[in-house]
Amino acid sequence: MPVTIYQVDAFTTKPFKGNPAAVCILPEEQTAEWMQQVAMEMNLSETAFLVKQEDGFQLRWFTPKVEVELCGHATLASAHILYEQGILAPDEPVEFYTRSGVLLANRQEDGWIELNFPARPVVAVEAPATLETALGVKTEFIGSNQMDYLVEVAEEEQVRTLRPDFGVLATVPVRGVIVTAAANTGSDFVSRFFAPVVGINEDPVTGSAHCALAPYWAGKLQKTELTAFQASSRGGELRLAVKGTRVHILGQAVTVFQGTLLW
Repeated sequence: MPVTIYQVDAFTTKPFKGNPAAVCILPEEQTAEWMQQVAMEMNLSETAFLVKQEDGFQLRWFTPKVEVELCGHATLASAHILYEQGILAPDEPVEFYTRSGVLLANRQEDGWIELNFPARPVVAVEAPATLETALGVKTEFIGSNQMDYLVEVAEEEQVRTLRPDFGVLATVPVRGVIVTAAANTGSDFVSRFFAPVVGINEDPVTGSAHCALAPYWAGKLQKTELTAFQASSRGGELRLAVKGTRVHILGQAVTVFQGTLLW
């Protein structure tokens, strides 16, 4: 039966900025094979699939290549659609049941949507030589949370101008690589996120990466509320709060188009 699908730009209020995600609200659960085919057809960094549950929504995320454990921007996009379409009341919180546990979202009075995610702090590690080879930049710190590497460099400009060797980076056995530095102005820190292993050379704005970035910079800057800018070509702004073992990620989103899946 036909199913409506939406494309949303997350972590922005401007169309064609932020990080695009597809959102599909299903009347009933579909096979992983079908969802993977839809994600391949949409060819965005992530496509989110929602199925109503008694007290929330099941939520799964697929890149064009694989199903992933956690995705911030597609979760934000999903919550945005639920509020925009009137499926949720403006002040109604929502629970998403995912492969990373229960994730919470709620809409603030100022229109920003707050996501409540598990913190995934990194610990210092000795990274494989291929990581620094792929990045081609001197590193100040390398940490891992068993999902991603977090790499701090000395200057914001190094983050903005970085040109990784994606062929080499794809051999590094993690989901992705976060490169970050303290910001000069406008926010507390900047970052970029590279994930060729899962078919995404660079993700424009990565909510889940901030589950590592927020506790890292909270410790360095000695503050629990932070502002962040992801310095991809599309760019995106986030507000963050570290609360114990959770990271609250706040962002905005805009719907770019909607259509109908016929198959």
